Amino acid sequence: MPDNILEVTENFVRKRLEKAEAGHDWWHIYRVLKLTRKILESEKADSLVCEMGALLHDISDHKFHEKQSGEEITRKFLADKYIDKKRKEKILDIVRNISFKGGVNEEAHKTPELKIVQDADRLDAMGATGIARTFHYGGFRNRKIYDPRIKPIRYKSAEEYLKSDAPTINHFYEKLLLLKDLMNTETGRSLAENRHRFMLRFLDHFYDEWEGNS
Repeated sequence: MPDNILEVTENFVRKRLEKAEAGHDWWHIYRVLKLTRKILESEKADSLVCEMGALLHDISDHKFHEKQSGEEITRKFLADKYIDKKRKEKILDIVRNISFKGGVNEEAHKTPELKIVQDADRLDAMGATGIARTFHYGGFRNRKIYDPRIKPIRYKSAEEYLKSDAPTINHFYEKLLLLKDLMNTETGRSLAENRHRFMLRFLDHFYDEWEGNS
């Protein structure tokens, strides 16, 4: 059953996201699934719940104002699947609570499964991949690359975060560089260190080039 349900879910997600923005498409799901499996090598949790959560976590990203929430789509998808009710609720918990949303109002009592998939998702927002995704999304939203007159801020609510149209460089300070200290698992923290350092090196080069110094 686990192998079959994962295959069915993968096919569903691939089809659903075939026209998605590149930072939140099937290949984002693929990377998060791979990272989830890597974290599971050293963290204890229900692997089926984690892998299902990784596959379904961005099925309807809130940033793109889908008519149906990811939770609603996931609940409907799981309705006729041979998974026990407790597992279904854990998968829904991942879909419902995984997002950063400005780093405010996060779930206080996270399940081990949510911790693992959330770390995997956040790792994909860091390092070289995270940089590529960030600039792609900035272009998708027609945002400035950088404007030194516009300073990064700390958001007071998820709504304020979602409405932001700040330059892409600001996003490093408003999210990406915060993620290292928000990791839930030891494995997540270890993997985040290298990706965090890479982003800092990138920013150093960026500012040098911006001023024509290199």
